[in-house]
Amino acid sequence: MKEGGARLREAVNQLLPTIKQGQTTKEIDKKAEKLILSKGAEISFKKVKEYSWATCLPINEQVVHTPPGDRVLKEGDVLTIDVGAYYRGFHTDYATTFVIGGSGSRETDMFLRVGRETLDRAIQQAKVGNYIGHISQVIEKGICSSGYHVMKQLTGHGVGRELHEDPFVPGYLDKPLKETLKIRTGLVLAIEVIYSLGTEHIVNEKGNDWSIATADGSLSACFEHTVAITDENTYVLT
Repeated sequence: MKEGGARLREAVNQLLPTIKQGQTTKEIDKKAEKLILSKGAEISFKKVKEYSWATCLPINEQVVHTPPGDRVLKEGDVLTIDVGAYYRGFHTDYATTFVIGGSGSRETDMFLRVGRETLDRAIQQAKVGNYIGHISQVIEKGICSSGYHVMKQLTGHGVGRELHEDPFVPGYLDKPLKETLKIRTGLVLAIEVIYSLGTEHIVNEKGNDWSIATADGSLSACFEHTVAITDENTYVLT
């Protein structure tokens, strides 16, 4: 999984500089697929039943699972790239959100910075002896203390031979901390910070199969890393 994650991240690092206004998300998806395959990996998301693309590419109010299509990127749009690679029988999963054109308004840039920093802090809690609740607690505090909203119906997850495995990794503490799963060596998690500017509520986007959007049309973002926990350390695989 360490090797698969490195190959996925290498593909993403080559993809990101090529993304600009005027492109469709379908064009970006084709580039992503070509890059992942060029690294000797397979497309994780195509192993999800009835999903036919290499990426999910939500824009602005779209939250997660948005398939690539004919929507054209404009300068200032906020784009999430969610992508996975399957290498030698194991999946790794990664997501990041950024502004087309480099930077947005002060409010947008702050919104995205909080998500990135919250994910970094959450990963620090993924260690032997802690509980999943420690991760959830840090995400909830980081997002909500900044005035934003955790999308409570959407969570991180275990990852390995399947793209989505137990346990769920919520972005908020939904029960007493010590009633959540204790973290043990060998656990691999896709930790996700999924949040919005205006609401915790989501809707299925009309006319767009798979896509989930914010109920109020406000901006959303997702930051995700696959991490592996060992006795000695926690490794960010992506």
